[in-house]
Amino acid sequence: MDMAFKDAFIRLWQEHFDGAELPLCFYYTDEEGRAERPGAGTLPRCLIGALSEVRNGRPLCFDAEAIGCPGGRRYAGFSGQLMPDFEHFLSCGIPGRMQGERYKKTPELVREVMRLAPAFKAPSRFLVFKRWDRLEPRDEPAVAVFFAVPDVLAGLFTLANFDEAEPNGVLAPFGAGCSTIIQYPFLEARSSRPRGVIGLFDVSARPFVPPGVLTFSVPWAKLAIMADNAGESFLITPSWRKVQTRIHRLMSNSPEM
Repeated sequence: MDMAFKDAFIRLWQEHFDGAELPLCFYYTDEEGRAERPGAGTLPRCLIGALSEVRNGRPLCFDAEAIGCPGGRRYAGFSGQLMPDFEHFLSCGIPGRMQGERYKKTPELVREVMRLAPAFKAPSRFLVFKRWDRLEPRDEPAVAVFFAVPDVLAGLFTLANFDEAEPNGVLAPFGAGCSTIIQYPFLEARSSRPRGVIGLFDVSARPFVPPGVLTFSVPWAKLAIMADNAGESFLITPSWRKVQTRIHRLMSNSPEM
């Protein structure tokens, strides 16, 4: 990790998004000891819930055993397995046996969704999450994950599109909350034109974050470009100053954010 970039980004973030929560960063590694590895069952089963600890400043290292949810293991790339009858679980269920989530209309549609879903396998044994200010020189972040209120999200979205002619410089794919902060942005990092990813629309994961929060996840290379563009972007205009005032006021009055 470039410590100069780390410090410069904190200054930039304080200048334009003052009071907003610093992002989390994650990367994969085979090296033990980069962060605390929680024991099985010691954190919330949902990975989004477990990341609340990281948002509070506690670096964590996950492997397949540390993630309690099968979906979390899958979307972190530690397992290719789906639960039995997943197509019914995600849709209408099985009367008398399984309650469906009803996120998709039919089991057949779920099968097609899964056929089109990208394949993803973790490149290393461990997945390390740290809050931005806890990053160390030996860390090698691949993605930054912002837990953002709407005004902050608007700023990140607009900055991500600042140097893009094509209108979809940011995507919002359907998927589990953990897929939109890990799988999709990590795969975007491998693209020649990496994009930001808006997520946490997953109804099952929503109870683990405040009601006014979504996520914006961005590959490291794209984040560096966004930071470089900030000083000549809308962030220096009176229009943004009005929004920034609202961000400051909201954050000052909402410590749970």
